[in-house]
Amino acid sequence: MFEGLSDRLQNAIHKIKGYGKITEENISDMMREIRLALLEADVNYQVVKEFTTTVKEKALGEEVQKSIKPGDLFVKIVEDELTELLGGESVPLNVNGNPATLMLVGLQGSGKTTTIGKLALYLRKKHAKKPLLVACDVYRPAAIDQLKQIGRELSIPVYEEGKKDPLEIIDHAFSYAKENGCDYILIDTAGRLHIDTELMDELKQIESHVHPMETLLVIDSMMGQDAIHVIQGFSESLSLTGVILTKLDGDTRGGVALSVRHLTNVPIKFVGVSEKMDGLDFFDPKRMARRILGMGDIVSLVEKAQDAIDEKEAEKTAKRMQSGKFDLEDFLSTMKQIRKLGPLENLLKLLPGASKMGLNHIQVDPKVMARTEAIVLSMTKEERRHPEIIKASRKTRIAKGCGLSVSEVNKLLQQFDQMKRMMKQMSQGKMKLPF
Repeated sequence: MFEGLSDRLQNAIHKIKGYGKITEENISDMMREIRLALLEADVNYQVVKEFTTTVKEKALGEEVQKSIKPGDLFVKIVEDELTELLGGESVPLNVNGNPATLMLVGLQGSGKTTTIGKLALYLRKKHAKKPLLVACDVYRPAAIDQLKQIGRELSIPVYEEGKKDPLEIIDHAFSYAKENGCDYILIDTAGRLHIDTELMDELKQIESHVHPMETLLVIDSMMGQDAIHVIQGFSESLSLTGVILTKLDGDTRGGVALSVRHLTNVPIKFVGVSEKMDGLDFFDPKRMARRILGMGDIVSLVEKAQDAIDEKEAEKTAKRMQSGKFDLEDFLSTMKQIRKLGPLENLLKLLPGASKMGLNHIQVDPKVMARTEAIVLSMTKEERRHPEIIKASRKTRIAKGCGLSVSEVNKLLQQFDQMKRMMKQMSQGKMKLPF
């Protein structure tokens, strides 16, 4: 998401950092490049025009002229304006009801039913409370079955009564939620291929009947600028409280995310970043702006680590690293923890300067990690704890056990030995980090 835009914006900004001061001439060149970058990312033309005008006016202001490093201040101006464009401040979910009710709406194909499962999982993880999914899409074939399958996968209850009246289903769902101690009710509503009167009438009836704390519109970010018309169409009939953009991990230029708040005044609350059920991220405009400008997102990286990694296990491994006692059992444990964080390339992109280091375009083959794990699992406990005892005959047995070659076993042992030496140097303060 935003990779093309991020690269072009960073290239434009890098040029101005070399200037002694900002002038009308050099700022015009920069703004031309930024304008093109935004338009190519499918950002709305009016939004681009207002954004570039504001940045230029602020960059030529007296505060910048007196600055020691005008290039750095220009970056700050662009960051602030991008943050403002994305919504300024993040808008948290309103989940104060008992039970709290959330209603998801959207067109067919936007990923609404999958997203409701992701949102339920997010709420359970973040608030340690019990959600209930309610199947009110009684028209689309297999919609109820899909929601039930998601519920089984996540161990989250699903309330359904087949193809009955949605208002009756919701009334019964509320009774079920109270009887079973559910804290959240998430209503999966019907969608259409396009906005029509029949769809909107039904959604308005549900909204006025339920009075949900949140009415969230699920939008496929692959729609581009058409998404703006869809948001405006839904907001004319419903009291939308937020948007969830799906498929931002796909082949999308991300322009809709930069246009939504400015043109519709409806905040983006979540973005879908992978097909997995934990692939839903809370949307923070400031963090997103920093990622677009290549400044990284260490806060998100830490949050992902806190959610996925066993703190006690990580602390134990860290102590063994520092003491030089790190062995292949610790290595295996560390690999399992890393796998919980998701695709490695997604984590690398959150590091500051990832673009400059070429990390944005790295593709990590998950099979490499699987092969490494297979080699280590083919060893005995003694071999994992004392890799130095692994000689030719043991290597042959390990290779046969994991279905790989002896050379691949050798390669892993060499890499582990190098890593162990590097850890020892770092713990002794003899090695400087590259950042």
